[in-house]
Amino acid sequence: MDQGPAPSIDALRLLITVADTGSISAAARAELISQPSASARLRNLERRLGLELLDRRTRGAELTPAGRAVTDWARGAVAAMEDLLTGAAAMRADRTARVACSQTIAEYLMPAWLARVRVHTGEPVHLTVANSAGVNTAVLGHDADLGFVEGPTVPAGLTSRVVRSDRLALVAAPGHPLTRRRKPVEATELAALELVIREPGAGTRDTFEHALAKVGLAAHAASVSLGSNAAIKVMVAAGAHAAVLSELAVAAELRDGRLVEIPVTGVDLHRRLRAVWRVSATPRAVMSTLLAIASGRPAGPRKR
Repeated sequence: MDQGPAPSIDALRLLITVADTGSISAAARAELISQPSASARLRNLERRLGLELLDRRTRGAELTPAGRAVTDWARGAVAAMEDLLTGAAAMRADRTARVACSQTIAEYLMPAWLARVRVHTGEPVHLTVANSAGVNTAVLGHDADLGFVEGPTVPAGLTSRVVRSDRLALVAAPGHPLTRRRKPVEATELAALELVIREPGAGTRDTFEHALAKVGLAAHAASVSLGSNAAIKVMVAAGAHAAVLSELAVAAELRDGRLVEIPVTGVDLHRRLRAVWRVSATPRAVMSTLLAIASGRPAGPRKR
């Protein structure tokens, strides 16, 4: 049976205060509202419940038998709501901001971002590192408040914002046959190479496969997949394989000559790095600060 909207907690609390003080005017003063507002709130409560709760007299207000019963029930409801609000406030105060981050961003961008967040907010941030698929799962599953991913797509249920651009580079060790080429590697040649690539679900791999698919190609089925940028660079440095990795991940090796970049043509290996959060969520202040820093926007005044 549809009984209409439930009574408000404020109305039940007011009824309890009337019972404790003996009058509507005293209850109104205790609840910091006007007497007309208190009277209107109580009459609305009576209409909602379909019961006469108060016997209004010249001096004070006395509970009817129905009013006494409702007041007893109301005390439990108000106490439960206050426990709920107190518990929720405690959870908000105690909960450390949680960020999930894909590996390349975590290794080469996030440390500087978090350092600036700490300067601006003074708040700690708990960081979890996973591949892009794992980050999306963590944010959708409420295990992270904010995520940073490298893949070309974002699943339903997440809102995203581009925070910066990146580029994948074909790299090999000095002396590898590819490094002696005079012409860039064509897209068809790139697809035919037995490369070392990231594992399924990694943003770098998804970007590479998506870029090849856009020109009607697919990565070589015999390519070796490894779970970290570091492991791939070690294998490439051994000399037998080339790899496609973020320019962020290979910048130091390219500078000191441990790896060599081989030019590529016919396929676009640029990508966008994104922040993601749940569609229904409003980022907390510390997360908004991190999002601003990652996007290169002003992060607000520093914590003093």
